[in-house]
Amino acid sequence: MIFEKIILIPVDRVGVLIGKSGKVKAKIEKICSVSLSIDGQTGETVIKGVGDVENIMPFKAEEIVMAIGRGFSAENALRLIQEETSLHVMDLRQFVGKSPAQIERIKSRIIGESGRVRKNIEDLSGAKVSVYGRTVALIGDGTQLKSAVNAITSISSGSTHGKVYNDLQESRRRQKLERLQLWEGGNILE
Repeated sequence: MIFEKIILIPVDRVGVLIGKSGKVKAKIEKICSVSLSIDGQTGETVIKGVGDVENIMPFKAEEIVMAIGRGFSAENALRLIQEETSLHVMDLRQFVGKSPAQIERIKSRIIGESGRVRKNIEDLSGAKVSVYGRTVALIGDGTQLKSAVNAITSISSGSTHGKVYNDLQESRRRQKLERLQLWEGGNILE
């Protein structure tokens, strides 16, 4: 199987993708068995699988490049290497249409003063959150993404921050209870 994918990232994110002395680019290439060709003028990034491409890693490279393009640090984007972790991108236009003023208003509600709301969503859901351009990108496992998507959707639809935090805390309590029941259930069988 030959893997080749072209992704366009914002030009101002190219430096993050390459990294200091090319370290981020080299790390992605090594871990994911790909080669990256990055056009610094356009942001066009060509990802090519090298060697045996029968594994999932070239697809992970695609997610990592997209995550960096959506505003994540290289460190957070590289969390996508973990098998159960994935990227989810939400277009804020789905909530407020194309009005730049409305998009900015929603972004401000999601970020909060000094980034406090975004941080709270990260802490309560376990997902990483990046607000960039007209998108909100999330990195996490399935459960974390579900909680964070629900929070972003609620805030974007006009819910109060307090209600969103309560919903996140309730979701986290339910997850802990489910894990506890699974763990206890496992002991009964032994």
